[in-house]
Amino acid sequence: MHISTIIKREFASYFATPVAYVFLVIFLVLQGMFTFYMGAFYEREQADLVSFFTYQPWLFLFLIPAIGMRLWAEERKSGTFELLLTLPVPLSAIVIGKYLAAFLFAAFALLLTFPIWVTVNWLGDPDNGVIITGYLGSLLVAGSFLAIGAAMSATTKNQVVAFILSVCACFFFMVSGLPMVLDAFSSWAPEPIVLAISNLSLLTHFDNLQKGVIVASDLVYFGALIFGWLWVNRVVIESKREAG
Repeated sequence: MHISTIIKREFASYFATPVAYVFLVIFLVLQGMFTFYMGAFYEREQADLVSFFTYQPWLFLFLIPAIGMRLWAEERKSGTFELLLTLPVPLSAIVIGKYLAAFLFAAFALLLTFPIWVTVNWLGDPDNGVIITGYLGSLLVAGSFLAIGAAMSATTKNQVVAFILSVCACFFFMVSGLPMVLDAFSSWAPEPIVLAISNLSLLTHFDNLQKGVIVASDLVYFGALIFGWLWVNRVVIESKREAG
């Protein structure tokens, strides 16, 4: 068995129930609502997707953990967890395969927002280079949240608990660079610690990408976040296997 088999099995499972279709509809409706109404798209009279990308991390904060919560929790609850670990595939391949399947599902949901991009081009002359880097940033945010969600899902049999833990962890990385958080630490913590907390902010690194600026440090940040949490995911699963 190859990692591709794991990916196909996991990706197909998303569409085995109506839940995936309900998720896609909710995602597209909320994305459209945030872009055109809450983002004051028509009032600004500018052909761009600033409002689309501004609200997207906050939309992902709740929707992406909903994708990731089932990855391991469902396997453990249904009793297929032990069977999965007996497959002739390295544990790392299983962890990465399940993660990539969830990532492909999130990318598919993002692909379905393509009509919004077409609409903006029909209404005006947007900078499509900025939009492409914005989409790249959205994929990296989704990938980061999914890596966190997969690790949290590995810690419990309960999908609701996994969802709540994922949202809390993702929220921490969202707000760590906001002034209200930094002010709370700056009054007593050394400056290097405050700077480190500030650098953990996902919004800061996403902001460059949504403005069309690709900075190596931002790509390194997202890469480290994803691979770090996948490593945590593997460690948790390994400990569960050894515990029997």
